[in-house]
Amino acid sequence: MLGKFITFEGGEGSGKSTQARLLSEQLWRVGVHTFITREPGGSPFAEALRQVILDPNMPPHSALSEALLFYAARADHLDNTVRPALNSGLWVICDRFIDSTRVYQGIAGGLPGEVIDTLNEMIVSPTYPDLTIILDVPAELGLGRAHSRRVDKVNPDTEADAYEKRDLAFHWKLRDAFREIARAEPQRCVLIDAGLDERVVFSEVWRAVQTRLFALAR
Repeated sequence: MLGKFITFEGGEGSGKSTQARLLSEQLWRVGVHTFITREPGGSPFAEALRQVILDPNMPPHSALSEALLFYAARADHLDNTVRPALNSGLWVICDRFIDSTRVYQGIAGGLPGEVIDTLNEMIVSPTYPDLTIILDVPAELGLGRAHSRRVDKVNPDTEADAYEKRDLAFHWKLRDAFREIARAEPQRCVLIDAGLDERVVFSEVWRAVQTRLFALAR
């Protein structure tokens, strides 16, 4: 049986990695085998591109150039990691996916939505998420959390990346864009207040998974 595909989305410091881990652990406890991955990254070639994409010292470049790098990484990630895992029956949990591209390079970066739609049709289809959990947090709180993780060495990417260094207005624009996606696609997306304690947030994540996916898995 084909596995389910769950993606976590949200701004910087919204807790995506933490919630992905908690969800994977809970699913294993109830007998569902999972595989956690991330974007950009998730395969050797995509991880190499991640270093380029997130390099804060990279010279300025266009949203289109950036998106094409993301989709090169995504194509390899899907072919070599996500699809094989789903085909083997694993539930795949991915930290960021296509909605981040639509928000960062599209809405915030100015790349027309039609370009992203075309890239999705060429590269992503038919591997779209069964459920997308959008973790919503005020920009200031999220950036503060991201900084604290680096100081405490909790985050393996210890240097602020190219996106985290953008101004506050950019991060508020990201938040608004993610919220708009959740409003526009309620059948796929669940918006969760991520400003609360991580265990409270996870209770809402788990409720969404039980409600949306367990009936489909039977």
